[in-house]
Amino acid sequence: MAQREGSLEAPTRHPIDWKSPEYRDEGKILAEAERVFEICHGCRRCVSLCNTFPKLFDFIDAGPGGEIDGVPKEKYWEVVDQCYLCDLCYVVKCPYVPPHPWNVDFPHLMLRAKAYQFAQGKMKHPVRDRALSSTDRNGKLATIPVVVQVVNAAAHSKPLRALGEKVAGVDKDAWVPEFTARKFRPNAAASKAHPVKNGALTPGRVAIFSTCYVNYNEPGIGHDLLKILDHNEIPYVLVEKEACCGMPKLEQGDLEAVERLKEKNIPHLAKLARAGYAILTPVPSCTLMFKQELPLMFPDDEDVKAVRDAMFDPFEYLVYRRRDGLLKTEYPRALGNVAYHVPCHSRVQKIGLKTKECLEAVPGTQVTVIERCSGHAGTWGVKAEFHDISLKIGRPIFRQVAELAPDFFSSDCQLAGHHIEEGLGTVEKTNAPQLKHPITLLRMAYGLPD
Repeated sequence: MAQREGSLEAPTRHPIDWKSPEYRDEGKILAEAERVFEICHGCRRCVSLCNTFPKLFDFIDAGPGGEIDGVPKEKYWEVVDQCYLCDLCYVVKCPYVPPHPWNVDFPHLMLRAKAYQFAQGKMKHPVRDRALSSTDRNGKLATIPVVVQVVNAAAHSKPLRALGEKVAGVDKDAWVPEFTARKFRPNAAASKAHPVKNGALTPGRVAIFSTCYVNYNEPGIGHDLLKILDHNEIPYVLVEKEACCGMPKLEQGDLEAVERLKEKNIPHLAKLARAGYAILTPVPSCTLMFKQELPLMFPDDEDVKAVRDAMFDPFEYLVYRRRDGLLKTEYPRALGNVAYHVPCHSRVQKIGLKTKECLEAVPGTQVTVIERCSGHAGTWGVKAEFHDISLKIGRPIFRQVAELAPDFFSSDCQLAGHHIEEGLGTVEKTNAPQLKHPITLLRMAYGLPD
């Protein structure tokens, strides 16, 4: 019986069997990579997504016969290094994902290869990669009084950035986040005693997983979220204890570190989930970690499932709250023209354009959606060997924002937002649009003070 070409069935995902002895077997990884790369070579639909597929296809096309068997196996690892696990090839492009019998899961193949590299100590810059992915540790150290001023000053020092590129492999021109002297969690306003109003689609109380980025880098996003919840009379709590969600470690292939962080976070989150809280995280990658990656890594863990089912993107929650008739819809301030970038890790959640829907409910607001990868990709885009490529990937977005000449440009992923901000400095534009996180834009639309 002939294999069918493509699939019209909804994609499914197999659990990640990462504790199997075969998972990190180099021979089996390379054999599976050859199988999948051959399928990709015959399709090429993903060539425009990132640099992973052009790198693969260039290797194939440069070979003696123009086929995968002409590519030396050692070149496969260069393909792996280009992948930053955005998951878009799986979600929006590949016609051969499960349940298709060809069973192609390109991102999880790349994850498997990265896990092998990490376990074998074959990363090119192990010290840098471990440091960049230790976001919680970095935040705790960098926000110590006095230290924070030194760290932020170093980030703006051209000589120190040049030294950092040479020694640590962090591109001297890449945007890097500043650290705050006033972390979010210790300074978050306590919730008022609003009555709990459950809706058909939404729990009536919220637990905030603040994320490393909001806690240590841009606490204003977290404070704005709390103001929006308070304005809508939604009682909230902060998760009692939290560590990094684990996404930066996942992207490095350090799956044991992911498990350690899961053991720190899940007990507290599961308790809140079972108590009827909606759990919100203001960073899409963190939301996705709890919605998808941890459930696939720990498919039999009931606490992980409980957290998955209670986890919401903030705008997913707010839109459903409005559909429940429990969200205030009076907005004193129009937002004008907004260029809104949809992050990859928001698209992978398959929740639709909830941020656009929420912002366009504000009178006098027009939202133009941009659905392309920004190229930042967590820690990937700041690495010296990838930064120029990250700007190339993001260039269509930079040009589109410049042509739109909006009042604001925005992304649910603030890292992507700052990458677009950096890229706007490389293209001609007629105005200077302001970068504002969507949560901040909604706070402004409600007329709430900053």
